[in-house]
Amino acid sequence: MSKKKDKKCTCGQYTMNHTLHNEHYWDVNRNIDVTLEEDNEDFHDKVFDELLSRIVENITNLLKEKNKAYGNTALNPINVFSKLNAEEAICARLDDKIARIKNKGINDETEDTVTDIIGYLLLLKMAK
Repeated sequence: MSKKKDKKCTCGQYTMNHTLHNEHYWDVNRNIDVTLEEDNEDFHDKVFDELLSRIVENITNLLKEKNKAYGNTALNPINVFSKLNAEEAICARLDDKIARIKNKGINDETEDTVTDIIGYLLLLKMAK
């Protein structure tokens, strides 16, 4: 069970609320709520660009950490029990993640599953 506490930080001209988890949780920046304090198109574009960069960076860092922990098995499966190649194995993992969302919906309990799906899609792109 992860411990949650809210932390508010101001980045530039907007405010983000982060729900933090303990150090054992892979995706510590998964909940970002942005309150815009200015109403002009250039500002919104900058906010979008920064948020997209942060989300992509968080997912990329997550994949790198997991790759170190698991020894690159996503792209080079060790095939002890499963004989699937990398692409097939990633698709099987995607099926499991999508089934979880189908059964439970998208909520706080499954939000990390959305991040996992994005990560597996990136891995699938790399495996092809």
